[in-house]
Amino acid sequence: MKVIAAMSGGVDSAVAAARAVEAGHEVVGVHLALSSNPQKYRSGARGCCTIEDSHDARRAADVIGIPFYIWDMAEEFHDGVVENFLSEYAAGRTPNPCLRCNEKIKFAAVLDRARALGFDSVVTGHYAQMRETELGRTMHRAEDPLKDQSYVLAVLNKTQLDGAVFPLGDTYKEEVRKEAKRRGLYVANKPDSHDICFVPSGNNAGWLHDRLGTETGPIVDEDGVKLGEHQGAYTYTIGQRRGLNLTVPAEGGAPRYVLNIEPKSNTVVVGSHEALAVSAIEGEKAIWCGPVPTPATNYRGFAQVRAHGSPLACTYSTDSERISVQLDEPLFGLATGQGLVIYDGDRVVGSATIDATE
Repeated sequence: MKVIAAMSGGVDSAVAAARAVEAGHEVVGVHLALSSNPQKYRSGARGCCTIEDSHDARRAADVIGIPFYIWDMAEEFHDGVVENFLSEYAAGRTPNPCLRCNEKIKFAAVLDRARALGFDSVVTGHYAQMRETELGRTMHRAEDPLKDQSYVLAVLNKTQLDGAVFPLGDTYKEEVRKEAKRRGLYVANKPDSHDICFVPSGNNAGWLHDRLGTETGPIVDEDGVKLGEHQGAYTYTIGQRRGLNLTVPAEGGAPRYVLNIEPKSNTVVVGSHEALAVSAIEGEKAIWCGPVPTPATNYRGFAQVRAHGSPLACTYSTDSERISVQLDEPLFGLATGQGLVIYDGDRVVGSATIDATE
């Protein structure tokens, strides 16, 4: 098989590429340049798209013995990920840029380009497993529960997953590092990437202020009583407790939490922790990783709403375009814009973007 190995410059993608060669595939390494000016993005070993990372990816390709190229994806990344991040926050939602990057860049754009060049698949260092089951080729959680990335890959449709190879899904991270060292890969002990790669300072609120401006507005309780002023509604998140700077103390000193962000009125609503409880979730733009569930049918499964969150037992149904979820137990602090992923055991059923909660 002729494959593209997407090499981020980290240990996982390097070992994945090496395993693809070992499996007998014809492998070409590719690093994605996500900015026309890399200094705008995070530097050092904490990002996944820096100049240092491109050098590390090239060194790894040399050790493995495969051709290596850099693909310019700056325009696609800016339009599909950075602009989406800004527009979602401006609309009062809380986006996950890693979901969009996997969907729009690391698979959609890369796989399209790879197939146009005559390649069969894209190999990545993501921790997830593809299996042949009675339902066809389906995606499942990784063996290493601490590194499982099936949540951020659930935005991929069946066609994209059919062109994806995840060689590390059956391996624990500690073993991947040991293998990298045995293979003589320079990145064996390189730290994992963190935070958002296109926010150089790691200060999301400051980055948003610079681009969306600072417009003060009221912070109110559920009855509309003004309790203070904010410096930009989009810098708050649902469930936030600290940094509210309220001028009116709560009765009895009870803490208050952000319940809602209303961009049209530029208002932040706060209230008690109990008011954060969510029992039902609605998601739009459903993406199915395998067979589409029968519409208007109730299924039992598990819902996950954060990359490192715990799966929650639920009943779900769909009309093919939307997913409706009823949780067995309430969830606290859920924001619209986040990803909703449905599991059947460890199999990924599909995903949607949360647009309403109850």
